[in-house]
Parts: sequence; structure tokens; C-alpha cells
Amino acid sequence: MSLKVQRKLTTILAADAEGYSRAMDSDEVSALSALRAARSVFSKFIERHDGRVVNTAGDGLIAEFSSVVEAVQCAIEVQHELVNHSRDRGDALRFRIGIHLGDVMIDGSDLLGEGVNLAARLESMAEPGGVLISQQVYDQVRHKLTIGFEYLGEKRPKNFLEDVSVYRLSFGKKQSNVANIVRKAQSIQDSNRLEPVPGNLRERTIRHAKLLGAIWLVLFVVDFATGTPFWAHWPGLAMATLVALEATPLFVRGRFKLPYFRAVVIIGALALVNLFTWSGYPWVFWPAAALITIELIRRLGVRSK
Repeated sequence: MSLKVQRKLTTILAADAEGYSRAMDSDEVSALSALRAARSVFSKFIERHDGRVVNTAGDGLIAEFSSVVEAVQCAIEVQHELVNHSRDRGDALRFRIGIHLGDVMIDGSDLLGEGVNLAARLESMAEPGGVLISQQVYDQVRHKLTIGFEYLGEKRPKNFLEDVSVYRLSFGKKQSNVANIVRKAQSIQDSNRLEPVPGNLRERTIRHAKLLGAIWLVLFVVDFATGTPFWAHWPGLAMATLVALEATPLFVRGRFKLPYFRAVVIIGALALVNLFTWSGYPWVFWPAAALITIELIRRLGVRSK
């Protein structure tokens, strides 16, 4: 007789404290006090937004919400409240939060399955004080909340077979500055992360590529109809370069930062100009060398600070 598994679609919020083990090693009593204070904050806002705590193992928790919007609003308010606690008391903990809308299995009062696992993986990829959401959550809240979203690209969570689209919530200038400080301090540990990309860049880039492609096709037909000399490759090169520059943040990963990819696009465009106007002299090496030298100088300057 096969076991019947109950399932449901729900919004999962996963949270975990940053550096709790180190805090326990330093001062167990203070660390436990800070954890209890943080749990009180979570409980207050989870209840306010009609959610429920599913699991509180260790220094983290899993909560579920029937509304995606309420889950995201809860995460935002929790992080704001924890920032206020951190301002008032120096031992306050900072939490990572991940949110996913997905199908889960019901086991008594507990929830299991890939939906819960993905929320937990998003939480582990978030910055202290930050919130990461899945594509499913973004699709539901992007037109309903007046908050910024940063597209971080396609990422492969641990033990998952496919990449998932990840977005970061932007809390405003004050908290963005705090997040920037944290990012700089953790640059070595987080070197495998994608750099932030404002808005839904993938959709915007595809839309622009289609528009410019249609324009170039019209120009090509006009060029073909008017006969030689052929000139449509020039606007085509310019349009392709613009689209490539816009798309470069989608390919940024690890030590290969945005300036590297933009330099590659520019050098590639110059190489094509050199080819289109070929006179036997590869002058593209000079601007390429200049761009590489400028980037090396910039990198050395950053390291010396």
C-alpha cells in the first residue's frame, strides 16, 4: 500500500543568524539573549502577516505564509526591526533570509520538499541583513510592492540540478550602505557570487536586442536594394555592441568583474572595425593594450587602499 503524501503550494521564508557560532564561542549568555530577542522579532512580524513558524532548529527558522506579498513584507519589516535592535544593542544578530513560492509536502505540522530546500538555499546565499527571493516570488510581488529589486542572475543552488533566477530586495539608501560595508568585508568569501544587476536585465536586454535586430533588418534590406557599396554592417556593429554592453552584467561571476567583460566587448568591436577597414595594419592592438593597462592600474589602485 503506497503512502499518500499531502502537498500544498505555499510561500516559505527561511532565516538564519550570521556568525551565531562565533558569538556562542565568545559569550554564550549574550549570544543566547540576542537569539531570543531576534526570535521575538520574527514571531511578532510573522504573526502580524498571518504566517506561522514551521521549524526553529538551531539559530534559524522556517515559516510559511499563504500570501507571497505578506511573506516579503514580513521579511522587510523584520530586517528593519533587526537594524534598529542592532543600533540599540551591540550584540544584536544579523540574519539572512530567503523566500520561495513552491510546492511542499506536509508531515504533521512540518513542511518538507524542494520548496523548503530552495528557500533555505536562497537564505544561505543572501548577505547578512539581506533578503533573496526566487523568480516565482518576484513574479508575484514586483508590481505590488514599492521596493527595489536587483537581479543577481542564474545561480545553481547546492544539490539542485538546474539554475534558478535570484533577486535581491533593496531596502533603501541607508541599508544599502550597510550591505555595501558587509560585501566589502566578505569579498574573499563571496568571490563566487554574481554582482548585483539592477532590475530584470535579462528581459530588458532581450527586448532591446529584438528591437535593434528588427531595425537592422530594415536597414539591411534598404542597403541590399540600393546596391553597393555595402554599409549596413556599420549600424549593425553599433547595435550589437550596445546590446552586448547592456548584457555584460549577466555574465559577471567571481573574479571576472564587470569592467573585464565590457573591455572584451569594446575590444571585440574595435577588432571588427579594424577588419572592416583592413589596410594591412592591426591597429586594434593599441587601444586593446591601453584598455588592459588602464584596468591593471585601476586594480592596483583598489588593492593599495
